[in-house]
Amino acid sequence: MEHPKIQEIVEQQVLTVAKAMEDKLDDEISALDRLDLDDLEALRERRLQQMKKMAEKRSRWISLGHGEYSEIPTEKEFFSVVKASDRVVCHFYRDNWPCKVMDKHLSILAKQHIETRFVKIHAEKSPFLAEKLKIVVLPTLALIKNAKVDDYVVGFDELGRTDEFSTEDLEERLAKAQVIFFEGESSFASKSRAQTRSVRQSSNADSSDSD
Repeated sequence: MEHPKIQEIVEQQVLTVAKAMEDKLDDEISALDRLDLDDLEALRERRLQQMKKMAEKRSRWISLGHGEYSEIPTEKEFFSVVKASDRVVCHFYRDNWPCKVMDKHLSILAKQHIETRFVKIHAEKSPFLAEKLKIVVLPTLALIKNAKVDDYVVGFDELGRTDEFSTEDLEERLAKAQVIFFEGESSFASKSRAQTRSVRQSSNADSSDSD
């Protein structure tokens, strides 16, 4: 006997939410209708300034090496890199299969997330850094913000404990650490998973490092 009452309450709540959303939309439309030419020109100018600032940022990022996945040849250069960029993902690697898998994903993300510098450094040739940052397992990603190591991705433990994790999995982990910009949906979400081969499959055709 109580089910009709429950259904009635739920329907009422749904109607209330719908009405609130409709009222909000009406208010936004009314606000737009009240804009005069000066207001529209001000909005346009503000948008142009935002676009200009973003273009300047992108130009600066590219000049610093953003947009590409590159190798840091020396420990000294590591400090120059992390001081120059606000967000850095540094892959401590050696020449083995797991690190090559990580290379493939990072080379993709470097192009997708130009706001962040993606680099790698040979751990065994960087003993000072490896000891200072307590690098034990390879691969390890040091996630650096404002010249400080803020987080680590150690091996594949957080990526499904398999070398067949997707680039999206790694992207979401980096977004969680706020070392890349990520607004709720993967930058790969528009691509069908059915069309995406695993990194392992693509590596069979080309197992070389991605620099």
